[in-house]
Amino acid sequence: MPIQHNTGSLPGHDCRVGDATMALRTAGSVLVVFLWSVAVVLGQYGWSVTYTTQSICVLKGSAVDLSCSIRYPSGTVTSTYWFTKWGTGVEPEDLGQNPEYAGRLEYHGDKKNGHNLRITDLRERDSATYKFRFITDQTGGKYTGDPGVSLSVTALQVKVTPPRWATSKTLTCITTCTLTGNPTYIWYKNGQHLDESTSPQYKDSVFSNSKDSYSCAVKGHEDLHSPAVCVQGQSCNRVTYTKRRICVLKGSTVDISCTYVGYYSTTTFWFRSDKSTPEDLTRDPGYAGRVEYTGTYRGPFTLRITDLREEDSAEYRFTFKTDNFEWGHSFPGTTLSVTDLQVKVTPAAEGQKTLTCSTTCTLTDNPTYIWYKNGQRLDEPTSQHHFSNMLVVWDSTVNIYSCAVEGQEGLHSPVVCFQVKVTPKQYSEYKTLTCITNCTLTGNPTYIWYKNGQHLDDSTSPQYKYSVYSNYVDSYSCAVKGHEDLHSPAVCVQGQICYRVTYTKRRICVLKGSTVDISCTYVGYYSTTSTFWFRSDKSTPEDLTRDPGYTGRVEYTGTYKGPFTLRITDLREEDSAEYRFTFKTYNFEWGHKTYNFEWGHSFPGTTLTVTGLQVKVTPAAEGQKTLTCSTTCTLTDNPTYIWYRNGQNVQDTSSPMYSISSEDEDSYYCAVKGSEGLSSPAVCEFSAAK
Repeated sequence: MPIQHNTGSLPGHDCRVGDATMALRTAGSVLVVFLWSVAVVLGQYGWSVTYTTQSICVLKGSAVDLSCSIRYPSGTVTSTYWFTKWGTGVEPEDLGQNPEYAGRLEYHGDKKNGHNLRITDLRERDSATYKFRFITDQTGGKYTGDPGVSLSVTALQVKVTPPRWATSKTLTCITTCTLTGNPTYIWYKNGQHLDESTSPQYKDSVFSNSKDSYSCAVKGHEDLHSPAVCVQGQSCNRVTYTKRRICVLKGSTVDISCTYVGYYSTTTFWFRSDKSTPEDLTRDPGYAGRVEYTGTYRGPFTLRITDLREEDSAEYRFTFKTDNFEWGHSFPGTTLSVTDLQVKVTPAAEGQKTLTCSTTCTLTDNPTYIWYKNGQRLDEPTSQHHFSNMLVVWDSTVNIYSCAVEGQEGLHSPVVCFQVKVTPKQYSEYKTLTCITNCTLTGNPTYIWYKNGQHLDDSTSPQYKYSVYSNYVDSYSCAVKGHEDLHSPAVCVQGQICYRVTYTKRRICVLKGSTVDISCTYVGYYSTTSTFWFRSDKSTPEDLTRDPGYTGRVEYTGTYKGPFTLRITDLREEDSAEYRFTFKTYNFEWGHKTYNFEWGHSFPGTTLTVTGLQVKVTPAAEGQKTLTCSTTCTLTDNPTYIWYRNGQNVQDTSSPMYSISSEDEDSYYCAVKGSEGLSSPAVCEFSAAK
């Protein structure tokens, strides 16, 4: 059964131009009436479904809006839906229940009645007649609008005439139906924008050059262009992308592929279309250590991007050069969208709610969604939607739901924006603490509470179990188990003068042999007796200035009025650890009590990772290799890389990746600007012939 929508009484909907045929179905019979005048039918029966248009032709991969208005004499509409299939003796199948449309349907406008339907990422098999059906609370009150909307989905193709040898040819951008809306056609030659016209036929005859290829597109849908075709033979230069659009999860890995024909190519690379000048991604600092090319023209040539970020969302294009040819930079490529998962809650029928595992784009390859209730996977079909991105629930109690995608269960919603909410805000003897986020965290997390830097309690509830006393000196912070370093700031329960420590950075990655500054600010208004830094992996906190492993390499600077800094010089890999700060105060009186305060030792600090540089060699396109200046962590502050060939600085790159010929026999090593003395070991690449 479709999801039921309680829509209320809707007898007065405005109708547009009437439809030609209308099917009236009652409990005992089917009556088909062929109409010459809609006005007569409305006066006689009072029922209608009127469609905005009855025929649409659109491009494969695009989106379409279907809309209608309804009229009925009395009663209440209880359910509405669109369908394409109707078997004998059964109710029509709601499109929302068809897995073929999973994640591709959107209701707009009057959502309660579902009159306006958008279908995205259209496929040729979506071609069908779409009808709208609504059900009322009256006996026999089930009505369908005929004849519906005929949707045709087509791809673009370039037709070359005459097909055989001729000095010049005519090009036409053809479709299997006439596109709706008088489109503007765009032409490309060898990947370069050529012309625009309202005619599907290219304005000039083209010369029969066996190396040239042509493609067409429609303005506003450039990414849905036709395949590039040769005007003569099959050996022309061309690029074919495996997918036009890809939508994947933040933190995952994506492969973007194409095949190309360019038998004498000397240079190949991928670039972002939003850059003013095409830049090889292997030299873009924003992709340092996250990009790899694989394959040759004989098979898919693939761009792999790891650890995806939302800012990686862009259109990616491929180009190649030969001695006398370069594939154009304006030919649309593959559009990548990077999204995370969010659970959205919307009311359904009375007593029900619909949960949607929402993304900002439709995930590629039609994934299986996984739902969790209170941290437990819903393996039993509590809802017929439980393997789709929607889940219908009938809960009268409070439960925590979350979702994931099968095969990528670890890519849950990021743990962000922790904040301790103190209520009431005004002075009160006791306060309630709540660990709040800007979204419902996935996976039924365990919350951790800290008081004055000391671990206090763990709980599955974001609200701390006890009311806390309004002491001006106490501060509290919260975190989620498994992500303790992403804790909230410490907040005062009363006023702003409580004790607290705030670290400048949660994580730092630096080079072996270099110097690092790890800083924090702290509030300790009463005179402190001691301040020091320590490693969290020691059983007993030990002042680093007294640790023999750091002799002559540690220095403290600053006071509570500014950053208090730990400086470690001549860094070693064994210095990799989490560093925490603590302080003690003199005894002091507050009210009728005497306090001796020490900041707790369990409050997460700054994690330091120390790495060396290594040059890794991987095959790239045919005849090439890629050198990568590799580290075991992502260096802090996005450094500039320097490459050396035979001891001489290579001036034309600042990327962590560098391409060389497979025949290269030179010695290479890399360094980071500002730390040139901490270079990698040199590697020598000898040709296979040697």
